[in-house]
Order: sequence, then structure tokens, then C-alpha cells
Amino acid sequence: MPDYPQTLVPENHIEPVPRRIRATLGGKVVLDTTGAIYVWEWSPYPQYYIPLVDIDSSVLVDEAHESKLRRGTARRYGLEVDGIVRPGVVHVYTEDSLEGLAHMVRINWSAVDSWFEEDEEVFVHPRSPYARVDALRSTRTVRVELDGVVLAESSSPIMVFETGLPTRYYFNRTEVNFEHLEPTDTVTSCPYKGMTSEYWSIVVGDKTHTDLAWCYDFPTRQLLPIAGLVAFYNEKVDVFIDGVEQARPVTHFFKPEK
Repeated sequence: MPDYPQTLVPENHIEPVPRRIRATLGGKVVLDTTGAIYVWEWSPYPQYYIPLVDIDSSVLVDEAHESKLRRGTARRYGLEVDGIVRPGVVHVYTEDSLEGLAHMVRINWSAVDSWFEEDEEVFVHPRSPYARVDALRSTRTVRVELDGVVLAESSSPIMVFETGLPTRYYFNRTEVNFEHLEPTDTVTSCPYKGMTSEYWSIVVGDKTHTDLAWCYDFPTRQLLPIAGLVAFYNEKVDVFIDGVEQARPVTHFFKPEK
């Protein structure tokens, strides 16, 4: 379940990436560049395009195939590292492509094991330079309920404000009623917060509400205030702030109920 903000940037907008970008496959660095560009293939977030000269040529497998894609003609390659083969995951753009894309390379995000901005790993997709995530302390009282059962209450929550998403409320574990939380094996990743360490379903009476609470034990540096805290999808629970019930937001995480 990818987690992403809905920041709208025009499709095909291009701008330089001011950071060193690397990717690894099978323990080998397959690209290392300070010349990457962002390309917004759709509005919420960009993709990296990498100069061909900054990709290790020894890992590229020419598949001798060219395609007319939305942004121009691209020659298709695979990746191969020590017996690990990823066919058809690399496209090298040619001269008839959008301005700025000639000799730039798009690699499928999941084709490699890991991506790095400078020395920090990036998950799911590149971070948009126009998205922001802030974790702020608050003394407002926040209470979470479901079907009349109090799941968490705090007068010192951490509030996470993420561009394009509803505010999330993070609670100390001592403020959470774990009697109604059941651990699951779910793991999700976010380019701005990192990888979750725990997920819980909520059990109220004889009904189980799947994967409505989560925790980041080791969030990204910018979100360290939420380390070890528990949050809930406010799309599916009732949130009260200083006693006032909040409207449930509508997001891409859940399909509308019929």
C-alpha cells in the first residue's frame, strides 16, 4: 500500500535533482549520478531519469527493441548482475524524445533492490520537492473511537501534517487501548516516513476492522518524533479534538463504501 501526497505538478514537468542518486542490485551499485532529473509522469510525484553515462554499462543487456512511448522513442534494455536478471526494465530515450530526455534513462523503480538520495534510502518512489511532511507536538486533546469504544486518547499527541493527506495523530503506546488491537503481518512503505514496523487490526465486539493502525519504530530522520508511536486511519475511525468530532476524510487508501 504505497503512501503518497497528492501534490499536483503538471505532467511532463522536468527539473534537475540537486542530490546524488544511487541504486543497487545484488549488492552492486548499478548507477551513481549527480545529473539526474525529475520527470513528472503524473501529477502527484516524479520519477528519476538518469544520464546514460552514469549507469554501469556492464549491467545493461541490450534487448534490441525500440518503442514509441508517450515521451518519445526509447530503446529497451534489461539488467543483469551476478545471475540476477531483470528483463525489459530499462528504457533509454533517443533524440526524438521530449526536450531534455535524449540519452536519459528510466529504470523501473522495483527493478533494483534499493535507491538512495545521498546516503539515505528512499522507498516507494522519489520524494517530490513540492511535498512536505511535518511532525509537530500538540497539547490539544485527541481521542480515537470506533463503534463507541475508546481506542486512544492523549493531551500530548504528535500531529503529522503531510501535503495532500489528512492530518495523522500519533499516540504514545501507554495512551492506546491494545485490548482492541490485533497484530497483523502487513508492512507498508512511505517515501517521506520510511517503512512501518507494525500494523494492527481493530477488534470491536465480533467485528474485525483490518489494518487500521500502524507504527514506525525507525522512521526517516525528519519524522523521528513519531518513532514508536501509534496512529490510526482517521478515514475509518472517529476522531475527536478537544471534544469536537471531526469529519472522516476521504482518501485513496479506501474505496468508497456502497
